[in-house]
Amino acid sequence: MPKHPIAEANEQSPFGSLTPDEFYARHSVSHSSEFITNSRGLKLFTQWWTPLPPTPVVGVLCVVHGFTGESSWFVQLTSILFAQSGFATCAIDHQGHGFSEGLVAHIPDINPVVDDAISFFDSFRARHAPDLPAFLYSESLGGAIALYITLRQKGGAWSGLILNGAMCGISDKIKPPWPLEHLLFTVAWLLPTWRVVPTRGSLPDMSFKEEWKRKLALASPRRPVARPRAATAYELLRVCRDLQGKFEDVDVPLLVCHGSDDEVCDPACAEELYKRAASEDKTLKIYPGMWHQIVGEPEENVELVFGDMVEWLRTRALSSKEGNSTRAAVVEGGI
Repeated sequence: MPKHPIAEANEQSPFGSLTPDEFYARHSVSHSSEFITNSRGLKLFTQWWTPLPPTPVVGVLCVVHGFTGESSWFVQLTSILFAQSGFATCAIDHQGHGFSEGLVAHIPDINPVVDDAISFFDSFRARHAPDLPAFLYSESLGGAIALYITLRQKGGAWSGLILNGAMCGISDKIKPPWPLEHLLFTVAWLLPTWRVVPTRGSLPDMSFKEEWKRKLALASPRRPVARPRAATAYELLRVCRDLQGKFEDVDVPLLVCHGSDDEVCDPACAEELYKRAASEDKTLKIYPGMWHQIVGEPEENVELVFGDMVEWLRTRALSSKEGNSTRAAVVEGGI
């Protein structure tokens, strides 16, 4: 398996000393991007990476970033890894994130964001690889969005979902202090864009174990650094409660990866999802001592976890491809 490209980054750039084009060439992937306009008139940034020959494309991977993320920083490096591993990989910047339009880091309603992701992912799959198995990879808040996608698109629409530090429940160590948490509904209704909702810690400090990676996270010119807006904070808490009532409805093949020392998204909630999910194919990996952002761990931890993810994806993609070939041969032979 190729090494995760984070090993070549530095404190200022995910590409280290290279230009983006030089970085893509070094890792034998092609890269494209475009803006799309959603049903609400917002321009959203999308991009994708595909392996260059001789690496064959074995599947599609749709990437869903988290609340403080975007598709062009750490997530881009992970996307390049998946592309190197044989997946046509695409990602979208949610409204108010990355290069997309919208009030910065403001998601007062998760449903339009889910709509945007489904619309782009369906379009990408239809254009690039309609006959290949398709998977979802998600981080943090992206895990909640990806779960909603699979709950809406059932019946084998997705061949698998990877949840990396998924927001199934927010840790008590970062929730707004009492009584504000219990007053958020009123505050969100009266002052929805009020952006001084206090949390109990700094997200970068609580997420990235390696200091130089914490600096790289803060170096992104598009990373939201202010506190969450009131309506957004309330919606994130509501989404966790809503999803926890729907764990039994999750039936997609599932790989749940979580650091045991995650102080942002509660690992106990990820374990609860695993226990209650109806998925026949489900795997839980709780990594001892690891934090919220696995990509922010020391190199040996990064290689361990992402190695597990790539192996899980390729095993299912190749199995699906072999199954399709067998079925085609049966039909062709008239059996």
